[in-house]
Amino acid sequence: MATGIISVGLDLMGHPTLSRTLLAVAGVAYVALVVLFVWRVVAFRAEVVDDFLDPRRAFGFFTFVAATNVVGVRLGLEGEYVATAVLLGVAGLAWMVLGYVVPWTAVLGRRDRPVVATANGTWFIWVVASQSVAVSAATIEPVYDDARRELAVLAVVCWSVGVFLYAAAGIMVALRLMLYAFGPEELTPPYWVAMGALSITVLAGARIVEMADAPMVAVTRDLIAGLAVMFWAFATWLIPVLVAAGWWRHVRHRIPLSYDATLWSMVFPVGMYGVAGIYLGQADHLPVVEHLGHAGMWCAFVIWLVVMVAMLTHLANTVFTSRSLPRVPDPAS
Repeated sequence: MATGIISVGLDLMGHPTLSRTLLAVAGVAYVALVVLFVWRVVAFRAEVVDDFLDPRRAFGFFTFVAATNVVGVRLGLEGEYVATAVLLGVAGLAWMVLGYVVPWTAVLGRRDRPVVATANGTWFIWVVASQSVAVSAATIEPVYDDARRELAVLAVVCWSVGVFLYAAAGIMVALRLMLYAFGPEELTPPYWVAMGALSITVLAGARIVEMADAPMVAVTRDLIAGLAVMFWAFATWLIPVLVAAGWWRHVRHRIPLSYDATLWSMVFPVGMYGVAGIYLGQADHLPVVEHLGHAGMWCAFVIWLVVMVAMLTHLANTVFTSRSLPRVPDPAS
């Protein structure tokens, strides 16, 4: 997700070589993660079931939907619309299944109450998944004339569902913060997804506004255009809040800032904010928004580089080093 959206942003800013390099990285990572997940399902089925039943982790399964569509949209920028359509079909089916299974198994089906005590930033990934379907549908809508109306319906419906899901997730997470004990150790990077979910809602809205006239688009274009600007404003307002939260966690409370896989959930929102600003600025002729999008995109690229170096260093110091070190004989043997 993170690498894919950075690739999209760099392409929009006119850096095709760098963008295609990151596209290759994203493609390899996507295939590797799918293979690893299938292996985990086969080898550790009980643990996968536990993840589905735990509301603290279950919404993370929606990253498959979002990542699939991000890669598909980036391939669409290369003119590979068939690949985009195929990935949209896979992601759309997964979104439908997970959209009903995860809330039921992880939230409604639990006997332990209150479930709101487990709400966290990963719940916003459901929103990201819904809006990613809308973005992907809008990407291929100009290409497939015969399916233009159906794709328009899909895009508008998923965008609308995502808006309501954001409101629901926002209320649940806000209640969690206000009603239950919450320390700095719990303020993890996935809370940045709250801003990323708004940003992809803006992007999906901007793409719908650009779509050709279709009945569903014609009756919602002005509404979506206006709401997209409002969501962009709120996403912009959230950035200083999230930065301050990070300061409170790592500086005020001295929690060490070391590599963790969840740091990638901070890269994606910043990158999505940049892409959303670029698209919204172009679609609604808002140059200030577009300039901020470019600035956000470069910030996201720098953060991507830092996290990538931290990840490679972490792997070198743990996985590879531990395997390469010779085994020291036990003196007692």
